Amino acid sequence: MNIPALRLHNQLIAHPRFTQPEQVVAWLGGMQGQDYPGAKWSVALRLPDATDTDVVRAIDAGKIIRTWPMRGTLHLVTAQDLRWMLMLTSPKNIAGSASRRNNLELDDKTLARCREVFSKALQGGKQLSRDGMYAALAQAKISTEGQRGYHILWSCALHGLICLAATGDKEQNFALLEEWVAPTQEKTREEALAELASRYFSSRGPATLQDFSWWSGLSAAEARLGLDATKSNLVQETVGKLTYWLPADINLSQDMPSAFALPGFDEYLLGYKDRSVVLAAEHAEKICPGGNGMFFPTVIIDGRVVGTWKRVFKKTGIEITATPFTGMSKSDKKRFTEAAQRYGTFHKMPVKITN
Repeated sequence: MNIPALRLHNQLIAHPRFTQPEQVVAWLGGMQGQDYPGAKWSVALRLPDATDTDVVRAIDAGKIIRTWPMRGTLHLVTAQDLRWMLMLTSPKNIAGSASRRNNLELDDKTLARCREVFSKALQGGKQLSRDGMYAALAQAKISTEGQRGYHILWSCALHGLICLAATGDKEQNFALLEEWVAPTQEKTREEALAELASRYFSSRGPATLQDFSWWSGLSAAEARLGLDATKSNLVQETVGKLTYWLPADINLSQDMPSAFALPGFDEYLLGYKDRSVVLAAEHAEKICPGGNGMFFPTVIIDGRVVGTWKRVFKKTGIEITATPFTGMSKSDKKRFTEAAQRYGTFHKMPVKITN
């Protein structure tokens, strides 16, 4: 079983099958969103010739929402999926933040007051930048010092009050979720578990139950319930001591592209607890130095992470520099150069590869 090739296919990286940004996000269930520019590129590279403008248009139209569902981490999800995902994942994320709230001196009464402040400040379709949200809290004499401000926003989003909405001058603004996102059909917890598991294994298979539990932030028991509810639509393969689940009837094309310039937080790497199938352990430190949570953009050749890349925007275009782990052949350099040109299309700018 060629796990990297199957993942590239199912994640739409080597096999785009949709035309709209929101369709990509829906297929994957959720996509890492900490790095907003990178998240937009993650969506676009799974579409034929999509640009940054195309992705922003879908976000500004409220079709794609950026908030904190899985693991309490920023993700892109669709408007149709937002509410049931928060219903499923938020209770555990909120409960797990108890010690953090204590350290920040944010008790339930204070957080309830924060929600009142935001409701009043945003009511009537208003949107505010992060600084604007902090200013509203300051006016109510609620401190945002240190990490208090971020945690307040995070908590209010997990309670389903606010979400990131349209793009302002430099960043997304916040809006009331009930005003920005149209009502959607509710799901029971069991239905939500089954749906999330189905999305995960269909889009990221081959993957293990442990991968799904880690990615979703669900308990092992709930992750198992989700898998059990959808595994009749999946097949399983055993490799060594691990059991992988994936959709049936996949026909891999012989002429799939084999080189990619992925952003730092792409689901191809971060969608799994165990990343050793595509990233050698000795190189993990080069992707996320010191385990600091910041992931560099990756060079993918034949499904393997073989290096990192960075870009510099200049008046004449984008300069991209690849840093391979162990050197690259002429053929690999050529393939990566072709892949990097797609990043230029995304920004509507020419690309120059530098050594």
